[in-house]
Amino acid sequence: MEIVLRAVQDGDLPVVRRQMTDPEAVRMAAFCPDGLDDREAFAAYWKRLRGTSHVLRAVLADGAVVGTAAVYGVPGEREVTYWIDRAYWGRGVATAALRALLAEVRDRPLYARAAADNAGSLRVLRKCGFRETARARGFANARGREIAEVVLVLADRADGPAG
Repeated sequence: MEIVLRAVQDGDLPVVRRQMTDPEAVRMAAFCPDGLDDREAFAAYWKRLRGTSHVLRAVLADGAVVGTAAVYGVPGEREVTYWIDRAYWGRGVATAALRALLAEVRDRPLYARAAADNAGSLRVLRKCGFRETARARGFANARGREIAEVVLVLADRADGPAG
């Protein structure tokens, strides 16, 4: 399966909306924007995102949009995030997409956060060179309560994606 990144296009958004409103994916992600099941709120959210300096990419698997990957925030505090269609979980798509994003965005350090019980996402981040730096608690919109989260960092280019 060929995984590539490209800029998010208007035509991607209906597919991305379906992915970002999948109940199981939302529960697993935990820390996601509230209200994206509303079409107008979703459109406003993406319009706002696309008007920033964030690096926003569509993830394509063999030419089909299967998710998104992004880097956002101010220099020195930038974070990575990604969202992959549940049908592609466990197939190496998130790892390949994050590796491609890290090759494109050379800023370091880069941070990431994941729900402590999101073993798949934590595995992806570690495969890509991120190391745990802290544990915290935060309110997870998707779960309606505070949960444990893991904070990770990719410190420098020498700590880049591992095999």
